[in-house]
Amino acid sequence: EGPFIAINCGALSPDLAGSELFGHEKGAFTGATARRIGRFEQAGGGTVFLDEIESMSLDLQVRLLRVLQERELERLGAERAIPIDVRVIAATKADLHAAAAEGRFRSDLTYRLDVARVAVPPLRERREDLAALFRHFVVEAASRAGQTAPRVPDALVAELAAHEWPGNVRELKNAAQRFALGLDWHASGAQSAEPAPDGTAETLAARMAAYEKSMLSDALRATGGHVPTACERLGT
Repeated sequence: EGPFIAINCGALSPDLAGSELFGHEKGAFTGATARRIGRFEQAGGGTVFLDEIESMSLDLQVRLLRVLQERELERLGAERAIPIDVRVIAATKADLHAAAAEGRFRSDLTYRLDVARVAVPPLRERREDLAALFRHFVVEAASRAGQTAPRVPDALVAELAAHEWPGNVRELKNAAQRFALGLDWHASGAQSAEPAPDGTAETLAARMAAYEKSMLSDALRATGGHVPTACERLGT
């Protein structure tokens, strides 16, 4: 029932990361005109989610380790420690034990974090989930656009299962958004022009349709799927 505070460690400013996570007191440094409550305090009684923790600086890892061990933190410029009660979840694309062996991550913090591990395999290793995930994202995208979600045909499910998904869930989500808007689900917005089965070249009309579809896809991607804004960009 507590708050859920998500932190992208890769986006933390090196100069302000400590203040962002643990807070500071007024006057702690130049420009600190007021007390700041850090993200760990904000998550009191709840959860802190540390995404891309492998990108956290070594200096900040030292402070995080102490917070996790002592279950208390000190705001920058404070004279006393503050007890905290939070659950910490960390996500990483890297093998932290290997990174620690190479000196890129603190081994003591690795063991402190590695209490209960949940391995999430990439989509190409769990193709049985593709159809359900794709349908969920289609409904989500159609709802945002104020549209009725289209039915996902079995033939498309087979295509999805054959794709390698190098972009993992983000790629699948974008594909579902394109499909929900009536566009080709492939990343290019249109399949590459290929000869017809009888060996003749693709017609001009077909090429124009593919180009138009590609422009629509690009405009929607640039505007986050907002149809009116995409129309304005295209002058329609």
